[in-house]
Amino acid sequence: MNVCAPHPLRNRDFMRSLREAWGARFGLAASRWMLEVGAALMRTETELILKSRRVIPGRLMSGGFEFRFPDWRGAAADLVARVR
Repeated sequence: MNVCAPHPLRNRDFMRSLREAWGARFGLAASRWMLEVGAALMRTETELILKSRRVIPGRLMSGGFEFRFPDWRGAAADLVARVR
């Protein structure tokens, strides 16, 4: 079973929220070759980075699971607070 949050979003929105939480004014888009280098360093496939699935945690939601952070914005803010 894959675990995911209940509100899927595009990578562009994911990164925008993370930059806002961190306080970064702008970010540079990662090109394919950058992702290939990163994937090689992590010893993984670029397919895992470049392909995406829009999934919703149906089983968790129907089972009544309560998400601590149902949206990414709150999770990003918490993550940044923990790192800093």
